[in-house]
Amino acid sequence: MRLAVLGGSFNPVHIGHLFLADEVLSSLDYDRVILVPAFQSCFKLNAEGGSPRDRIEMLTASISGDPRLTIDDCELSREGISYTIETLIDIIERYKPEGKPGLILGDDLIPDFDKWQRPDDIAELADFIIAQREDGISLENFPYPYKVLNNKIIPVSSRQVREKIGKGDAWRYLVPAAARYIIEDRGLYGFTGFGEARENTEVWGKIVRIENDMRTGLEWDRFLHSRNVALLAWDLCHRFGCDPQKGYLAGIAHDMCKDFEADKLIRLARTDGGNISKLEQHKPGLLHARAAAVLVKKRYGITDKDILEAIRYHTTGTRDMGPLAKIVYVADKLEVSRAEASPVLQKMCFTGSLESLFAAVLNDTVSHLRHKQLDISYGTRRLLAAMQKRNNSEKNEG
Repeated sequence: MRLAVLGGSFNPVHIGHLFLADEVLSSLDYDRVILVPAFQSCFKLNAEGGSPRDRIEMLTASISGDPRLTIDDCELSREGISYTIETLIDIIERYKPEGKPGLILGDDLIPDFDKWQRPDDIAELADFIIAQREDGISLENFPYPYKVLNNKIIPVSSRQVREKIGKGDAWRYLVPAAARYIIEDRGLYGFTGFGEARENTEVWGKIVRIENDMRTGLEWDRFLHSRNVALLAWDLCHRFGCDPQKGYLAGIAHDMCKDFEADKLIRLARTDGGNISKLEQHKPGLLHARAAAVLVKKRYGITDKDILEAIRYHTTGTRDMGPLAKIVYVADKLEVSRAEASPVLQKMCFTGSLESLFAAVLNDTVSHLRHKQLDISYGTRRLLAAMQKRNNSEKNEG
């Protein structure tokens, strides 16, 4: 097999790295590119950021499904300063490639190549592939045979990505999506979230994991609905003074059990300690909200009572719901992909109080159920009774 080697800190991996590997495979006669993350580069002794484990996991996640790329952890295993000559000797011994392996170098490395350890021996072992990274770098004084990769220059570096993350600048689409999930999940490079909710990195990490799982585990229309609920809950939380991260998390997770089989829904719902009503036994699909509240706690460690309440009661509602639960209930019924959502009620999201919006959505939902001659759950009936009692009390006081 014809192999090429691309080393670097990958701190973090970005689109320029992978585009370069793809260009080598597409335009030159190589079967596979080996990506070799350095434990510590002799030219980047003070570089900060992700740990070796973080960096190799971001790299691994970013090349999922591409058999033309592989990762070798030889430099991480050796620890200490990483030297290319040692890596080439190791790779040739283990992989036994056909011919010399290609060594991919950015042209920005050429001016200092004579400072590398044993450059002449590197030239004996590998064929140099010089990639364009910067304009105006001359190769005239490079003393070894080489091929020039006619690649497009992508003006991005790991240092720039790290700085952008730390400053809160735009960075998310300079790295592969899978690497972005890990950066956000672990709060790497100073990532702290979005906007007013930047302080709670742990919650945002869980949001990222849950959303990625929902994207791969739900049917497309169900995932689209869930994400739209999350977005509307985020917006309503901003408007009504709730934590937008909690709203987004409850919104993205609320239907995670929607497609579960009846026996699994019943088994999960029973673990919350509540009874299974006759209506729920007859229509186990109604249990998907309770099951989701159980699962989001068990699988993702979500223990916030407001979030769990919002997920559990987003379908039926219940008496004494908190503001977050009311927001997610409204978002579930009014998000933009719901064809049956009332335009009048959708406009109410931008006017009036949360209580008036919630009451209007609840009454509309109950009217719809009665029109269809569908059963109304015990929780919804309790909620209606409590709201009616409160309304009567307010009228009497008036």
